[in-house]
Amino acid sequence: MFGEAGHWYVYFTYGMHWLLNIVTGPKEYPAAILIRGVAGINGPARLTKALHINKKFDGKKADKKSGLWVEKRGVAKLKIKKGPRIGVDYAGPIWSKKNFRFFLLG
Repeated sequence: MFGEAGHWYVYFTYGMHWLLNIVTGPKEYPAAILIRGVAGINGPARLTKALHINKKFDGKKADKKSGLWVEKRGVAKLKIKKGPRIGVDYAGPIWSKKNFRFFLLG
């Protein structure tokens, strides 16, 4: 998460799941986005399991050379929507209601 933007940050959680993030901020600044799903795969642990993502991608650049990248497919009519995050009631009544979940419609 403290790496260079455009690189993967992959970590193991709950002793059973790999989670995939893409670093979005400058080096040494903790900024990353958790990839929660892609077309047909919903849930961050299901995503990494289906795509065989594990620690070997951690720190790699998000490009074709690494074998894992983000691709613009030319779909112009998608709209970015936002809403409250799911499963974070523990964050309290203010932070759990913040619209920090983003998804595509279209």
